[in-house]
Amino acid sequence: MYIWFTVLAGLAIISLSFIRTLFPYLGDDFAYILRSIKLGIRLTKYKKGKLFYSVLDCFLDAVKRHPNKIFVHFEGREYTYEEVDKQSNKVARALQAEARLKEGDAVALFLANEPSFIWIWLGLAKLGCPAALLNFNIRSKSLLHCFSCCGAKVIIASEELQGAVEEVLPTLTEQGISVFLLSEACSTQGINSLSDKISHASDQPLSRDLRANVTIRSTALYIYTSGTTGLPKAAVVTHERVWAASFIQAACGITSEDIFYINLPLYHSAGFLIGMVGSIERGITIVLKRKFSASQFWDDCRKYNVTVMQYIGETMRYLCNTPRKDNERNHRVKVAIGNGVRTDIWTEFLTRFGEIKVRELYAATEGNIGFINYTSKIGAVGRVNFVHKFFFPYTLIRFDTEKEEPVRNSEGLCIEAVAGETGLMVGRITQRSPFIGYAGNNQQTEKKRLRDVMKKGDLYFNTGDLLRFDDMNFVYFMDRVGDTFRWKGENVATSEVADILTLVNSVSETNVYGVKVEGHEGRIGMAAVTLKEGEDFDCLHAYKQVVNYLPAYARPRFIRIQPCLEMTGTFKMKKVKLVEEGFNPAHIEDPLYFLDLAKKSYVPLTEDIYRAIGAREIKL
Repeated sequence: MYIWFTVLAGLAIISLSFIRTLFPYLGDDFAYILRSIKLGIRLTKYKKGKLFYSVLDCFLDAVKRHPNKIFVHFEGREYTYEEVDKQSNKVARALQAEARLKEGDAVALFLANEPSFIWIWLGLAKLGCPAALLNFNIRSKSLLHCFSCCGAKVIIASEELQGAVEEVLPTLTEQGISVFLLSEACSTQGINSLSDKISHASDQPLSRDLRANVTIRSTALYIYTSGTTGLPKAAVVTHERVWAASFIQAACGITSEDIFYINLPLYHSAGFLIGMVGSIERGITIVLKRKFSASQFWDDCRKYNVTVMQYIGETMRYLCNTPRKDNERNHRVKVAIGNGVRTDIWTEFLTRFGEIKVRELYAATEGNIGFINYTSKIGAVGRVNFVHKFFFPYTLIRFDTEKEEPVRNSEGLCIEAVAGETGLMVGRITQRSPFIGYAGNNQQTEKKRLRDVMKKGDLYFNTGDLLRFDDMNFVYFMDRVGDTFRWKGENVATSEVADILTLVNSVSETNVYGVKVEGHEGRIGMAAVTLKEGEDFDCLHAYKQVVNYLPAYARPRFIRIQPCLEMTGTFKMKKVKLVEEGFNPAHIEDPLYFLDLAKKSYVPLTEDIYRAIGAREIKL
């Protein structure tokens, strides 16, 4: 009997070993699918419940469960769940009194990363008011555009952003906009101080009746994403979408015992939805930073016992570029959640800092399809599985990069890409996976809709991203198409940059695109321009224009002077060849210029400068 038991046990071990050999990711797939099903059931429950249960309600329940648990660590100060709750009550009451806010009124937040961002948003949620999250780098025309397209009548700004607000104050005043500054006092006419009003307001709870008409399909947020219009677009984020994004932490196995480190800006969906809101859903503690600091990163992680970090490709690279230290593996970080990291940086990061589970994501703020690499397979952004595809149907279709359009067959339908082939990712628009679109911009909303994809009459969301599936069902991000590129973790709209460059005295026409730089993620800005007849390139004026009107990540670092700009048959500017040629002066006969921040001018791009960039002697 003992012999037979031993034989059966041996066969079982061999069978399990054989299954693991054939299906090495079966355990990971099963765990992820199980989590996804549980989260899907929760979301369905919230959608069908008679009384809408929001993330705010989730926060209030967390306050009841553990009022004294630290919610936020920030610059040496601690804020408990109860303290944040009371502070948000004070904010809501102050805004009720000063701005006369009521349910449904949109409010623009022009705020830096600070705890007040969190309790101001919570206070607005208690009033049933959606918040528009403005990028604190934007200025002038872009700031006014972002503010106006969400229909807000109130803007709240950090004290350090007063100068940016004053630049556009005449227009805001003319439009009857209420402007509030997070300060104890403000002498500028037209700007009201808010911090003093908040400090004097009551911290007593507010009635749920103030948000009685808010449902899961109501607008919760406006988060801005760059596009082909030349100006940022306000993606409409519903409460359903907020819940779905908040579940990413849970899908990655994060629990209430974890401590989450947020160094990404809260105006981004990554920092706000995945980081902050996801932490509320888990009921955990967060460490909030004003901005990312590579030199302070691991010290912060050790100080606060951080277990989960966020990243973009650039931050991961910055960490790998720091000087090596003996204690750099001495930390408790076990999971990293983010997107955009290169394979070589990913490998180096693990080699240096330990076996951290990197959960690389693929998603778009306004999109209806996303992936999570839950297996730690280096380089992949996700994995195909039948449950995911059933609930969120998508297709990878063949795409003509020259014509910048899907390849269609004789029947006018798109052609599905095969394993190993790069294609355009599109997500079918359904009731379960909707595409809401952009506030006040029906034209751009319609541009993202793709019809007659797999059959006549169907409707898909066009991600604008090229992906590839391999024969092991892993998903890889390949490139971005259209008129945006990504640099320093930000999307850059080429039309916005072109609008600024065409205001340069000597410039006639402009074609803006992104080019790869060895050792850097994403693509850096470059522009091919033609000059007005008889004029030379005005280096100083061009410098002043881009520095004064564009955030640092959007400024074209390279300018190429051409006799004429190539156009397609439909009068679109050709970019593919320009992108491929890059900025090497040894291979390009056209005059090239480099944005030299030290000299405060564009300067001729010499081979010495090109070499210094490649050797990282010049920082970009």
